[in-house]
Amino acid sequence: MLLSALWQPFCEFAFMRRALLGGIALAISAGPLGVFLILRRMSLIGDAIAHGILPGAAIGFWLAGLSLPALTFGGLGAGLTVAGLAAWVTRHTGLREDASLAAVYPISLASGVLLLGLAGKRLDLLQVLFGSALAVDHGALLGMLGIAALSLTALAVIYRALLLDSLDPLFLRSVSRLGPFAHGLFLGLVVLNLVIGFQAIGALMMVGLMMLPAAAARFWSRRLPLLLVLAAALGALSVWLGLVASYAWSLPSGPAIVMVAGLAYLLSVLCGPVHGLLRRSPLPLPQ
Repeated sequence: MLLSALWQPFCEFAFMRRALLGGIALAISAGPLGVFLILRRMSLIGDAIAHGILPGAAIGFWLAGLSLPALTFGGLGAGLTVAGLAAWVTRHTGLREDASLAAVYPISLASGVLLLGLAGKRLDLLQVLFGSALAVDHGALLGMLGIAALSLTALAVIYRALLLDSLDPLFLRSVSRLGPFAHGLFLGLVVLNLVIGFQAIGALMMVGLMMLPAAAARFWSRRLPLLLVLAAALGALSVWLGLVASYAWSLPSGPAIVMVAGLAYLLSVLCGPVHGLLRRSPLPLPQ
């Protein structure tokens, strides 16, 4: 009975199968990026970029209406602009990158809302921010699979440079000039995953799918390759169970997926062998 409930929605409905396949692809792509964001102490940057894509989506809606390609390319351009502007401010002023993003993304968010108002049209912001499984048509699914493949390939290419830049940027700077390139490409991959994910999961919920499995994985291993695999696996499991919960109880798909990922994180905090609360040895009693 339980196995039937876990598979029934995907056997009966094609849109559920598309949402599952696209969501798992995004989880496998975004989870490793979340691990590197945590490793580089940039955990909140994804949230800032997710807010920053709104003006691009607004311009795409203004020009082409409810066209998913227009919304996607507009959001991608805005996200890359926000990330690039924050990086430029950091490099030329010495301001920390998280502070630069914290200053830039409210401007981007406000400009997106104003653009929608000036256009005299109303874009369903709830769908952009929180997603809908119904939005995953055949074209969107192909886009998700393509972006996931591209993201994983690019991450594999810059893996060593990104790892060195995260752990010892001074050493990398002394032996190679790949540090700024790896950092820029990494931020581009983060933006790309956030933008393509808004169709099924939502821009804000995509941040949860990127960060929660990565944070949960830290409680199960200290080895980076295993962390990357665990983050991807936990994200994929969250997508599956979240879509099942969404179907069973008529919940929004994006928040349901993130809530399952949140439960996995809380379970990891309690039971994880690496600094889990229940695995810590009790403090010795005073003599």
